[in-house]
Amino acid sequence: MMRKIQLLLGCGALLLMATSCTTHYQVTDVTRSRVVVDKRYDATPDAEAWAFLAPYKHDVDSVMGPVVGLAACDMAAERPESNLSNLLADILVWAGKDYNEQPVLGVYNMGGIRAALTKGEVTYGDVLDIAPFENKIAFITLTGEQLMKLFSQIAETGGEGVSKGVELVISKDRKLLSARLHGKEIDPQASYRVTTIDYLVQGNDKLTAFREGSNILAPQEASNNTRFIIINYFKEKQRKGEVVDAQVEGRIVVR
Repeated sequence: MMRKIQLLLGCGALLLMATSCTTHYQVTDVTRSRVVVDKRYDATPDAEAWAFLAPYKHDVDSVMGPVVGLAACDMAAERPESNLSNLLADILVWAGKDYNEQPVLGVYNMGGIRAALTKGEVTYGDVLDIAPFENKIAFITLTGEQLMKLFSQIAETGGEGVSKGVELVISKDRKLLSARLHGKEIDPQASYRVTTIDYLVQGNDKLTAFREGSNILAPQEASNNTRFIIINYFKEKQRKGEVVDAQVEGRIVVR
């Protein structure tokens, strides 16, 4: 009897495999978008849903709710350049002082920015939404030639977060037309200290030029996670009574 049951189950599995492999459907296109979930959805609350969530909300709010700073405007990540990606790249450069580093530029990948910020109070949970991964800050030295290769790859992706002082001009077909750093042309023989995240140092997100770099510093303790660095920046601004602001400045221009 058991053998018959096993035989029937085996035949059933084979039948399912056969039917699942034959389909008239085909993927023709893939699109994605980001939806900012904020207080605008609180206008028509669902009473039953709120009742279900109530026991958990207090615990979650105690962790995610503390305010770490203020944002002067709505911020989102968009290519080729955006206020949020500019801000995050600038924060990496700002953090260099805590590692006895003086990076001349920062790079933050658009794919690593997973949410937007809305104007007003910024909480720990908001920052966690933006940087949910376990990415750590990293420092690496690139030659001018390697840096130009990196800039070309940034052009090919359509733009990534780059820090203040970077001036890239790319074509509509994503070719690098020109690159300057702090008002100067890139010297192929010079060395440039760059700050980014350890994920990119490994050459991910099509930024393979990072693999050619040298003198890498990528501390792996949890305190070096980008979310904590972002929080530290907001907290420092808050202590000074300053609101965090960022603008699109023409760091990456498409022509």
